[in-house]
Amino acid sequence: MPVFLAFVRGHDAFEIGTIMLVTGVAQLATAPFAAVLESRLGARALTAAGFALFALGLGLSYFQPRNADFDEMFWPQVLRGIAIMFCLLPPTRIALGDLPEAEIADASGFFNLMRNLGGAIGIALIDTILYGRVIAYAENFRDRLLAGDVSAAKAIGLDPSLLLNRAAGPPSETEIAFVRPLVEKASLALCINEAWAMLAAVALIGLVLVIFAGDSRP
Repeated sequence: MPVFLAFVRGHDAFEIGTIMLVTGVAQLATAPFAAVLESRLGARALTAAGFALFALGLGLSYFQPRNADFDEMFWPQVLRGIAIMFCLLPPTRIALGDLPEAEIADASGFFNLMRNLGGAIGIALIDTILYGRVIAYAENFRDRLLAGDVSAAKAIGLDPSLLLNRAAGPPSETEIAFVRPLVEKASLALCINEAWAMLAAVALIGLVLVIFAGDSRP
């Protein structure tokens, strides 16, 4: 989200923080209910619900347009903020709840190590998509624009009449300088949507894996 809001939407740090505050507020509001529900429903059921809701919140962001802002990002953030509490507390109980007290300290350290390792791998995958795929999208936009594709002009936010009324021949340096930022932002937005889709798929894998986890009750 910060990458999208900074480089595609052009927001500063304060504006980005204001938009992303929605997730934090949703987390804070959900935390007390997560603890209560865990004691009543069991850790596995709540974990499954959390991963399902998290996948939905991530999947919704896959469809966000390049001009998405606070309104378009509000409900996906709310869903993810609610879900994240169910993806953190109950899995911890599943992992540690049935262990003898003498083993909890070592198990907790190992649990946190694996979580950090997963986060590092996730960041690497996200960066690979964001900065590895953007060139392919940009080249595709370039080829379509040179061929006079009006849909490509609309996709990057370029007035189609500018494309249709331009003189025949290769683009001038002025035209390239004008269109390049639009192509770069539109390409990055598509890559970010791909990253959202990947994360939604990972959450769905987590949902499937919950089936094989043993439940743990207080």
